[in-house]
Amino acid sequence: MVATAATSSFFPITSSPDSIDSKNKKLGNGSTNLGGIKLKPSASSGSLQVKANAQAPPKINGTTVVMTPVEGFTSEDAASSLPPRTFINQLPDWSMLLAAITTIFLAAEKQWMMLDWKPRRPDMLIDPFGIGRIVQDGLVFRQNFSIRSYEIGADRTASIETLMNHLQETAINHCKSAGLLGDGFGATPGMCKKNLIWVVTRMQVVVDRYPTWGDVVQVDTWVSASGKNGMRRDWLVSNSKTGEILTRASSVWVMMNKLTRRLSKIPEEVRGEIEPHFMNSDPVVAEDNRKLVKLDDSTAQYVRKGLTPRWSDLDVNQHVNNVKYVGWILESTPLGIVESHELCSMTLEYRRECGRDSVLQSLTAVSGVGNLGNMGEIECQHLLQLEEGSEIVRGRTQWRPKNAKSFGKMDQVPAQSA
Repeated sequence: MVATAATSSFFPITSSPDSIDSKNKKLGNGSTNLGGIKLKPSASSGSLQVKANAQAPPKINGTTVVMTPVEGFTSEDAASSLPPRTFINQLPDWSMLLAAITTIFLAAEKQWMMLDWKPRRPDMLIDPFGIGRIVQDGLVFRQNFSIRSYEIGADRTASIETLMNHLQETAINHCKSAGLLGDGFGATPGMCKKNLIWVVTRMQVVVDRYPTWGDVVQVDTWVSASGKNGMRRDWLVSNSKTGEILTRASSVWVMMNKLTRRLSKIPEEVRGEIEPHFMNSDPVVAEDNRKLVKLDDSTAQYVRKGLTPRWSDLDVNQHVNNVKYVGWILESTPLGIVESHELCSMTLEYRRECGRDSVLQSLTAVSGVGNLGNMGEIECQHLLQLEEGSEIVRGRTQWRPKNAKSFGKMDQVPAQSA
């Protein structure tokens, strides 16, 4: 029954003459009167004739209107005016739905091609600017950075502060990826139990070439032992496409109690956490053993006073971020040197921390000036201290002439304080 009903919905079933005759016998062989309409079987073709009851001719405004009688029609005439009912023309019209589906697929394909997310090299990450990954037997951490427009300076290259921020970011992400990040900022779970944090005591940075806007740099970092109670962290910054080495940096870190603000030895529990991640390697930068000169008001040529940290300069450990010290040191560097030269190496010794209420001054002395006519390299001595005299950072910077056209000349360096 179900199959018959489903089939009849697509294929109309025509009644045979015998069935029609049997139905007529059941209804009677006379004409059927339905409300004044008489149905009579046609003598010639078996079709039906429809006749209406006779009525008086209608009148409009007293005038008799003669109506032309309508010819009777048969069921064959009505059927001949319609197309034959077949399986095809009984199907629904799917063209609109198919057109909508095609449009959706074409739009999705266009968006997919515009994304172009697939890596062009097998050694690239799917997300090249993600948190990074562990490489080289789990001892080296690698992360990529794209140089943004707000990270470049007047000469269209990345600033030294930008490079230092990249170094700091990879150090924290290395701890996180290795499972050593506790509740603190770069502190292991064992360090968090004893209220210990890492602080940097010495930093050496050598810049071979500064990246420009749009470059993608690859930063590799790893850690090694430094004495009994220290840790050395090295960085190697290169161009992700060409492999060219751009920057090398090495630093020494020690532990400090977050509550007493005093240096601490490495507890055995913490040593057990970090030693499996130590890499037996030499520093990526040859150590500069030259003593850093202490400047004062009589030996400094350029002094910048009244430097105060802002709230945004503090890190989660409530002291000034070490990258901010670099910017303060350069505040007293002569403008003529900054315009005609670029920083190529830097050695910093961090003596103590400063908080948000500190007031500092930056002192600089220019030494080792090359031949002014040949625009040789320049060496500067730096000191960042509190106004009451406590040392914060000692430093030494080296500057090389810029390849681009210089904005100024060395003989235009002012002789008075900045």
